[in-house]
Amino acid sequence: MTTPEAEQGDVAGADQATSDGGAARPEERLERAVRAAEQALIEYEIAVETFRVEVENFSRLHQQRLGPLYARIEELDARIAEARAARSGDPEDLRRAQEARARVQPIPGVEDLFHGWMDGDGLFPEAVAMLTDQPVRPPQRVRPSEEARRLYRELARKAHPDLVQEEPERRRREEFLTRVNAAYARGDEDELRRLAEEWAAGPAPAQREPSRSEELYARLEWLAERKEMLTLVAKQLEDSAIAAMLRLAPDDPDGLLDEIAAQLRQDVADREAQLAALLDQG
Repeated sequence: MTTPEAEQGDVAGADQATSDGGAARPEERLERAVRAAEQALIEYEIAVETFRVEVENFSRLHQQRLGPLYARIEELDARIAEARAARSGDPEDLRRAQEARARVQPIPGVEDLFHGWMDGDGLFPEAVAMLTDQPVRPPQRVRPSEEARRLYRELARKAHPDLVQEEPERRRREEFLTRVNAAYARGDEDELRRLAEEWAAGPAPAQREPSRSEELYARLEWLAERKEMLTLVAKQLEDSAIAAMLRLAPDDPDGLLDEIAAQLRQDVADREAQLAALLDQG
């Protein structure tokens, strides 16, 4: 595997060879720097993705293997608390029993929690419409104001694609009219005025093609930003509770799960015995 340090060494060696053989073009040094940064970023992405997969897999296996045991322990804790409260009748015991039972009550369905606003697949279309200030049920016909109709007619006459023959300009006009039509359908006078101002300002001036050096500098900036983003992702993963568990057994995470499961099974057995003793006393 080529490390960033080794890659940088290769670049330095290439630079020295170039200086021995003659002056290099500025673009050549930039190109080598870009290649080195790209290789370093690839290696870093591989490391972050590998760690992410391990964290997610451990999280899934933790839930699959240990989730039922944790649930069993919570259920037994609730039964033990209820048995104690039944025997003592103490208000404090009753309160603890209620709290323990509440912890194991099933969580309401998403539909129940959000009262028809969303389900397991996300927001309902009606909710999306309301949150985006669109009609919940669009009317069969739109009756825009006189001002909206006036603005629309003016824009359609000025920007119609059939007024030009050049294909790029036709596409620009078609895209523009699509936005005009959408604003008119909503009766959005403010948006139509903004579009009228945009049309009056004319098309954006043609952009100057960047030089090769500018392209390379831009590429280096993008690589640096990407590395910074990956660093944040790696930090979030490392700070997670699952990553902390992984660090307890970096060489054998599956063995760690087995150890935790064995301890939980013992906890279940202890609680079952405690509950049985309480019931026998009752």
